[in-house]
Amino acid sequence: MALTPETNEAFLREVDEELRRDELARFWKKWGRALVAAIAVGLIAFGAFLWWRDYQAKQAGAEGEKLTAAIEQLSNRQFDRALPALKELGASSRPGYRAVARIATGAVETEKDAAKAAADFAAVAKDEKVAQPLRDLALIRQTTIEFDTLPPDQVIQRLGRLAQKGSPWFGSAGELVAIAHIKAGRPRDAGAIYAAIAADPGVPSTLRSRAAQMASVLGVDINLAALPSFSR
Repeated sequence: MALTPETNEAFLREVDEELRRDELARFWKKWGRALVAAIAVGLIAFGAFLWWRDYQAKQAGAEGEKLTAAIEQLSNRQFDRALPALKELGASSRPGYRAVARIATGAVETEKDAAKAAADFAAVAKDEKVAQPLRDLALIRQTTIEFDTLPPDQVIQRLGRLAQKGSPWFGSAGELVAIAHIKAGRPRDAGAIYAAIAADPGVPSTLRSRAAQMASVLGVDINLAALPSFSR
């Protein structure tokens, strides 16, 4: 007996649904366990990520509070109380905290143990994970401590990049490089650097005044009246 269009359509739907159920059953039989395992692993990994992010945030907060407290102790000249926390933070996995802690430690140790202080500054200067401004500051402090033991040309080579006009460290690095030129018997080069420092409005006024005096001593003509410390 021929099927009516409605009956034929219903029959086709039944066949289609049955095929889908068979395909789903075969798929689940073959991949079901693996799929459940993959979902479980994904949920565990996501949960672990959320926990780690929360843990890191809490650790960062705790280290930030510890660093703030240590810096406050330093400002109150409580060096012995600040040093243990600073040395601990100097091994932090967070580059920023690590660098600031080591720079602060080096500043404290400069008076007591210059070699240790230089080592702290050198560690920051060489740390590629640390922001460049902190590395540059550490390099200048390291070089200042080691200056008397370094050949002049090594000082010039080490700080040459920072002793350029436009560098935020031009004044400090330039002064060290100028002194190195004097030690190397190159007063003209030193005078030119001092003159450039004296003429740079971005350099602190006390350093500009000192540079102007040195430039004048070295035979470079400087308009002292134009500088803050010499103006009347």
